Amino acid sequence: MPTLTPIRVHITGAVVQPDVYELPPGSIVQEAIEAAGGPTSDADLSCINLALELLDHQQVYVPRQGEVDPPPPVSGGESGGGGLININTATAAELETLPRIGPSTAQKIIDYREANGPFETIEEIQEVPSIGPATYEGLKDLITVGP
Repeated sequence: MPTLTPIRVHITGAVVQPDVYELPPGSIVQEAIEAAGGPTSDADLSCINLALELLDHQQVYVPRQGEVDPPPPVSGGESGGGGLININTATAAELETLPRIGPSTAQKIIDYREANGPFETIEEIQEVPSIGPATYEGLKDLITVGP
């Protein structure tokens, strides 16, 4: 039986021990938070999908209660959107890692780009039903439309 390569996930925010953790493939956000010692007493788990399957090299940010937007992910310093999610190529699972984007909205983003072609600017995501100015403000520093 082949050995499965673990995935590496960066858990940050309101967890006891923020760090990079190796987890088995197929792990979900809840397991990553548990690996980081669990949520802190001021963590707000209501706005993240605990059942979301994690991807290798993914960052999970656990917000604190009352926090509006998470800090942008740290990029590698290269131009080209290191750490950003390309809304023209992202899967539903990748889109769901964004704040305020659940399964329904992720599917609406995919449906919009399939019906209208690729997004030309990040601002165009506001044309997707259920993404208004407030949601856009939380997304604009986390998304890209190009390579």
